[in-house]
Amino acid sequence: MLLQHLFGHGPASRADLARSTGLTRVTVSELVADLLAEGLVEELGAPQESRVGKPPTLVGLVADAKQVVAVDLSVDDQLAGAVLTLTGQVVARSARPLEGRRGDDAVAAVRDLAADLVGRSTRPVLGVGVATPGIVGRDGVVLDAPNLGWHGAALADVLQDALDLAVYVANDADTAVMGEYTFGGGAEGGLMLLRLSTGVGAGLVLGGNVLHGHRGAAGEIGHVVVDPDGDECACGRRGCLETYVAVPRLRRRMAEGDAGTALADAGHRLGAALAPVVGTLNLGEVVLSGPADLVAPLAEVAATVVRDRVMPVSAEGFVVRPTALGDDGVLVGATGLVLAGELGGLVTGRHAEQAAPGGSASTSKTR
Repeated sequence: MLLQHLFGHGPASRADLARSTGLTRVTVSELVADLLAEGLVEELGAPQESRVGKPPTLVGLVADAKQVVAVDLSVDDQLAGAVLTLTGQVVARSARPLEGRRGDDAVAAVRDLAADLVGRSTRPVLGVGVATPGIVGRDGVVLDAPNLGWHGAALADVLQDALDLAVYVANDADTAVMGEYTFGGGAEGGLMLLRLSTGVGAGLVLGGNVLHGHRGAAGEIGHVVVDPDGDECACGRRGCLETYVAVPRLRRRMAEGDAGTALADAGHRLGAALAPVVGTLNLGEVVLSGPADLVAPLAEVAATVVRDRVMPVSAEGFVVRPTALGDDGVLVGATGLVLAGELGGLVTGRHAEQAAPGGSASTSKTR
């Protein structure tokens, strides 16, 4: 509880921590002493403002006291991973081709990459976060990830046994939105993040909680039909949003005709699909993650369409913007995934400016 407060709100005195948590001052003092001994927090001296009497001593989280290992499986036929600090700074990174591995072979490849990253850490590892395409249960079982050949794969248990560390596994889009919420300055009222790449997936945070939905399939906006007469989608239906805004499909449309017209059409269809969601949930912002040359124009058109299709109260202040975390959004999100598990809930706001892009998703959850 104390670590969560210090992460979310920054340095505080022992008295402030007691007031904010409801714990007694004696209990807080004892806990802070333990955390100081473990090197997780440090004393920072008195605050700048002057007070009558003896000034309090602030304590703050030590950002590099522990590190997190993050693994991103959202890129086609590639494993990417990094070692990060508790504030999302990348310490070391690694990537290797998946080379078509599926099933148990793919699990073994993830295990090997995670073990290599643990070995490259320079501080004790708090935990491992894995972002994967597919439907993921709360127990870290990948229920369905067809492109990886996983159907009921107990990925978290396998990695935990191999690494002897806490392991958290989540859908890649959910992980990305967690990163945006924790490190990217996401709005507290509600946040939806769309990852545009081979497919289209979305993650939502509402009331400080990631929305999982029925059977863990929340965010499947990529397979909402926007044109019944459109192209065939990988899911077997025609005219899904994914057929217009998935990166390979959109680039092909741009190459075959007028690029500006193709982008405008895709942005319009994206906005039309988003409007009912924004109106229903009263979201303050939608974040797009993907190639910068596509995301910026798509965001501009989609925002205009959404504002035109929802009530004025929902349109006021609504924005569609690119992610603040760049290409490392999923890796940074996996850090948030571990922090949420170890600190007992999502934390946000304080460290948005400290995450270092470049320094639990361009895939659909049914991919």
